[in-house]
Amino acid sequence: MKTIKHWFLKSTEGVAAAMLAAMFLIFVLQIFSRHILEAPLGWTLEALLTLWVWMIFWGNSFVVRHREQVTFDVFYLAVGPRVRKVFALVTAAAIVIGMGATLLPTWDYIDFLKIKDSATLRIPMRTVFSIYGVFIVAVVIYYIIRFVRIWRHGAPEDRAKQHVGDI
Repeated sequence: MKTIKHWFLKSTEGVAAAMLAAMFLIFVLQIFSRHILEAPLGWTLEALLTLWVWMIFWGNSFVVRHREQVTFDVFYLAVGPRVRKVFALVTAAAIVIGMGATLLPTWDYIDFLKIKDSATLRIPMRTVFSIYGVFIVAVVIYYIIRFVRIWRHGAPEDRAKQHVGDI
């Protein structure tokens, strides 16, 4: 199981890296065509924006870890382990419920976008924004797993070991 998880995480990091590399190459092409050839390419801006949207949601779905997110944990660190567990459970449940409640309406709208194509690339807008549906599903699954782990093993202690006054 650890091998599958490791392979999956490395693969998702590779996809994110490939998107970043594609963005860089398209950006260089855009600069070259605009300033050297004096013939700007219209599709490069749209490709960059589409890759940016995909990279943000892909990365936050699969690459960025929970401990790497910005958190406001002053109250969390100020309480004991039992209250910390309650805080963590409530937070995980709220995220699952909130994101889960938005899944079907969001997917309905994303599916509606199949009638529109992007301006220059002629990609269905459903394809462009479908990554947000993937993001919602990934977040819901992650926080369901996190809820179960907290329920069984208690709140994570990685940040709780820090002192409240430490920076």
